[in-house]
Amino acid sequence: MADAEFTPLHRLPCETRVLYTMTLLVLGVGYLFAMLQVYEVHAGRDGKSGLSATDLVIAYSGSHADTRLEAALKGPMKDRLPAEEREIIFDWIHASGGIVHRGGGEAEYNRTVKPIIEKRCLACHGGNNPHIPNLSTFADLSGVVEMDTGMDIFTLIRISHIHLFGLTFIFFITSSIFVRASVRPFWFKCAVIATPFITIMLDIASWYLTKLFTGFAWVVMIGGVLMGLTFAIQWFVSVYQMWLFRSPSGSLAP
Repeated sequence: MADAEFTPLHRLPCETRVLYTMTLLVLGVGYLFAMLQVYEVHAGRDGKSGLSATDLVIAYSGSHADTRLEAALKGPMKDRLPAEEREIIFDWIHASGGIVHRGGGEAEYNRTVKPIIEKRCLACHGGNNPHIPNLSTFADLSGVVEMDTGMDIFTLIRISHIHLFGLTFIFFITSSIFVRASVRPFWFKCAVIATPFITIMLDIASWYLTKLFTGFAWVVMIGGVLMGLTFAIQWFVSVYQMWLFRSPSGSLAP
């Protein structure tokens, strides 16, 4: 009954279908790049290839086996330094036979680590961006040579509101197009529309909860899969019905 209130996608004016299609194309490419960015940032934190729940635990709750600096160099910053330079920094951190708060000392830092930091890191970590660690001095670097406890609350708050607003706008747009699609059963159509909004809230809430109970990392992963699946359903069904849908007479939609 609700479908009768909307002009079906295949009966929309051509210019409206072009508008919707171009919007979906741009959002689709954007969503793909977002997924690649998530993979790049989180995959491999556990030392294994691919993205796993353990990677998410380390991202949000910390590894509790490495320092923050090591966790970054094994995770999102892994490709920023050659392997041999990362090993030099790891050796400095573990110079006393274990994880220490001051690494191998300032003298060793000046001799082996400082040249690497100046060459590879200061372009981004020179203190110009308040949202990323400043690594300009020995004291600054020593501040990240401490136990990795994952993302801090203030960072989570900062990225939470960005994701809440951004993803809500994206799925409002795709759902506003998809709502004109002819999909049966009706409950399935409603589920495809509602699911991404539910998973957005569950996903972000689980970032915080993973700090308390690591099992919530699975909620983050499953929520991300469901979000991507519903995006794909809305995208492909909408584009198909706008341009390839066959009317009851057997002809393509005008």
